[in-house]
Amino acid sequence: MSTIKNHVQLIGNVGQEPTITNLESGKKVARFSLATNEYYKDSKGEKQTDTNWHTIVAWGKTAEIVEKYVQKGKEVGISGKLKTRSYTTDDNEQRYVTEVVADEILLLGSKGDK
Repeated sequence: MSTIKNHVQLIGNVGQEPTITNLESGKKVARFSLATNEYYKDSKGEKQTDTNWHTIVAWGKTAEIVEKYVQKGKEVGISGKLKTRSYTTDDNEQRYVTEVVADEILLLGSKGDK
């Protein structure tokens, strides 16, 4: 059961071009947003869409895959874990951010997709 602790799997569409950062240590990190959609019918029977946005962070080899193959609009599957971090703004306010740290990325859609 230890393998299901803090485990996230998402399938969605990339919201913007990934940003790739090369750190001084030589490590590479990729960041991008991912939109996941849920569909339901409202009380009038009309189809509705509920979109949730997730911040995805990938390191090392996974970041290299993102850099080569992932672009805005592409459908991808993500497997990873949730990570919450905090930071202080210039106005001295404490902020918290929850991100998905991707261990694996599965490229979905047809080969002809741009």
